[in-house]
Amino acid sequence: MTRDEIIATASMPAISPSYPRGPYRFINREYMIISYHSDPDAIRAAVPEPLVPAGDIVNYEWMRMPDSSGFGDYTETGTVIPCLLDGEAVNFPVQMYLDDESPIASGREIWGFPKKHAEAKLVLATDTLTGTLRYAGERVALGTMAYKHEPMADSLDAAHKAIGKTQVCLKLIPDVDGRTKIAQLVRFAMTDITVKGAWRGPARLHLIPHVNAPVADFPVRKVICGSHLLADMTLPYGEVAYDYLA
Repeated sequence: MTRDEIIATASMPAISPSYPRGPYRFINREYMIISYHSDPDAIRAAVPEPLVPAGDIVNYEWMRMPDSSGFGDYTETGTVIPCLLDGEAVNFPVQMYLDDESPIASGREIWGFPKKHAEAKLVLATDTLTGTLRYAGERVALGTMAYKHEPMADSLDAAHKAIGKTQVCLKLIPDVDGRTKIAQLVRFAMTDITVKGAWRGPARLHLIPHVNAPVADFPVRKVICGSHLLADMTLPYGEVAYDYLA
């Protein structure tokens, strides 16, 4: 390979890149988001400065992505904490689990998504929207929501705003000597959003302690509500919001 060919390669391995160049388009991306009150001390301990927790609310999310450019068909789940960055409301993804190499590699390398390999599912079980997470064969999360009980037709703008809310990831990449090469907060927001459906409804969330998938470190004190969204959107590249090594 020539120098120009190497530089033009989208990702590793060069002989068979794990993912193409973006931006990345998602069609019929489906969310189940269960919002709940949790332990403020646990939240503060997980949020990196200069981010500030917006309260004691945690969002546990399942995302079903049947048609994503470059990534294929997969499901993802994880914990998101609403925060403030210089007064702006943002979301901070704490942990994410999925079983697809392309979005795991690209997510960690480009934006700093905190992704690990596990088995996530989001299915309609008769009358119940049901999300599960298994790590190394053990169930560590179960979320359920009544299916399409309350349409959000009067607040599709709110659904659009929720999907397009700025996200901030903590990106950590080591150098060849083991020292930290990149330590950044990276910000980005979904674009070209078309909301196709949005519903609210009663929901429940059960989290089981696991050392390698510590979703239960943010205990469920009280469930607030469940949200079910269906939309098309584009994931663009991001920008550095804060550099810890600067």
